[in-house]
Amino acid sequence: MKKGIHPYYHTVDVVMTDGTTFKTRSCYKSEKMVLEIDSKSHPFFTGKQVLVDTAGRVDRFNKRFAKAQEMMDSRKKESK
Repeated sequence: MKKGIHPYYHTVDVVMTDGTTFKTRSCYKSEKMVLEIDSKSHPFFTGKQVLVDTAGRVDRFNKRFAKAQEMMDSRKKESK
């Protein structure tokens, strides 16, 4: 094997969404990996639909959609 081309492979603590932890080996950049979604919280495994809003994505979409609606409404008023 060539030297100097392989990533740093080390032990990592993985923290799941419910707070449980386990150790594994990985090339992850940090010593601790905190999961946002795992098999205990993902709708595919739980059977429940849960809205996961990361960093306000839904709010941003709603703001953009509202702005577009306002523009369309103003154009309709102008054309009448």
